[in-house]
Amino acid sequence: MFKPTRILVPTDFSEYSDKALGKALDVAKESGAEVLLLHVIHQDFQTCVVDYCFTTDEIDRIRNGMISSATENIQKELEKFPLSKEVKISTDVKNGIPYEEILKEQGEKDIDLIVIASHGRSGLKKYLMGSVATRVIKGAQCEVLLVK
Repeated sequence: MFKPTRILVPTDFSEYSDKALGKALDVAKESGAEVLLLHVIHQDFQTCVVDYCFTTDEIDRIRNGMISSATENIQKELEKFPLSKEVKISTDVKNGIPYEEILKEQGEKDIDLIVIASHGRSGLKKYLMGSVATRVIKGAQCEVLLVK
């Protein structure tokens, strides 16, 4: 039976990401694995900010505020799960393109399982996964668990 040792859980703080985190914590508890909870601030925000002609200092202040807010949100997300106190968890916030940062983290942190949410859809869209999840599945060099 596959027993992961390091599990990566990307989060966008949605209810779908919460489901993925819950599943990852269950797997980690059973296998003794460590969980890395990752949030990626999409680099498109930088383009939007530059388009409004902010100074470099203002852009840095905005970016740092976003990182601080994301870090707080990660802690709030973990508080929803009592099991998070029983599992070794580390957190990280990155700037970039989400699927690229997820795959980069997978390689750099020796991740052997990624647990990622496929956002809920209805009608025809229910047959399609989110573009981030799709790209992670295609590019990952480890097992991927897709959570509905």
